[in-house]
Amino acid sequence: MKYIIILGDGMADQPLAAYGGKTPLQMANKPHIDDLARRGRSGMLDTIPEGMHPGSEIANLSVMGYDVPAVFEGRGVLEAASMGIALGDDDLALRCNLICLQDEKIKNHSAGHISSEEAAELIRFLDQKMGNERIRFYPGVSYRHLLVIKNGKKEMDCTPPHDVPGTPFREVLITPLTTAAQETVRLLNYLILRSRFLLEDHPVNVARRMAGKDPANCIWPWSPGYRPQMPTFREMYGLERSAVISAVDLIQGIGVYAGMEVIRVEGATGLYNTNYEGKARAAVEALKTHDLVYLHIEASDEAGHEGDVELKTRTIEYLDQRVVKTIVEETARMEEPVAIAVLPDHPTPCALKTHTREPVPFIIFKPGQQPDPVAVYDEFAAQKGGYGLLKGAAFMRELLNI
Repeated sequence: MKYIIILGDGMADQPLAAYGGKTPLQMANKPHIDDLARRGRSGMLDTIPEGMHPGSEIANLSVMGYDVPAVFEGRGVLEAASMGIALGDDDLALRCNLICLQDEKIKNHSAGHISSEEAAELIRFLDQKMGNERIRFYPGVSYRHLLVIKNGKKEMDCTPPHDVPGTPFREVLITPLTTAAQETVRLLNYLILRSRFLLEDHPVNVARRMAGKDPANCIWPWSPGYRPQMPTFREMYGLERSAVISAVDLIQGIGVYAGMEVIRVEGATGLYNTNYEGKARAAVEALKTHDLVYLHIEASDEAGHEGDVELKTRTIEYLDQRVVKTIVEETARMEEPVAIAVLPDHPTPCALKTHTREPVPFIIFKPGQQPDPVAVYDEFAAQKGGYGLLKGAAFMRELLNI
């Protein structure tokens, strides 16, 4: 049997009073996902280990079956792997967002979803102005970039910017957790404050303001870590070939360390306008030569961070009609049976505009299996599913029958 995991990042939500107490998953027209629920088995999955932050890096590692506390070293190192940046043993890597500040507060974590071309110009400018033998900035995708500090110490408290929209930025600057990290923290906070001055009147931001767009007028480093030591999928599960498809550097980086083939799809943006059809076709093609495919779709998470209920509902419908439909139809025609799992990594409630740590609903459909009574897919129906409540690696064990 072959396997595909279709992960709708942040799809799960909370009941919304303004929408009759329903969640976007309950409101969305998703006949193909609901049919998988009817023909498969459902359950709830706790993806966030105790004491860890409910970030996508934590949750996706958990879905993939990793012992997260043992292998996690921050988002930055994972994104560095995706970007092909080799880290030395003494390199501290951090995710470096381009964000928008307004009235001394964090307006948004994404600088209005700045384009990759504009962002690259800004990041290269910052590297010219602030980079040196110890400090390096690397451009990534849209607002997501990389900062590497040689001989940096990771024992610090960094606030993810998507967790604190509307917060005065000085209240959530980086703080040290050990005396040894104080120098690194002073350096990082200096870079944040210096970036404000450098970016304020950069031509890219002047043009963005004239076009009515949010400027990228500050950097925000967070999620520090060193190069991780992770077993591959082949070592953990005996899978000879696996692949990951995502528009997000973080997920691609996990794939690199997991020994998966990283398949990049033209037009994959990580937003609602991503190339859904291209991702679905790439997944189907990959299943012909790989044992497992991890297909990650970011759009619902971004809509949740924006607090846009209608958009989040629409992204779920796009996933259903432009991805799941194709995969269900094409895999049904394959000679070797294909197990299909559908789930998010964590909730991103529109009312909160950030991640939460509640368990998420999942479906596992295997041809010929005995279904449970669940007939639709949402946060409440799945609680009655045959798998009950699973934690972390138990999901992959159930999927792979190990």
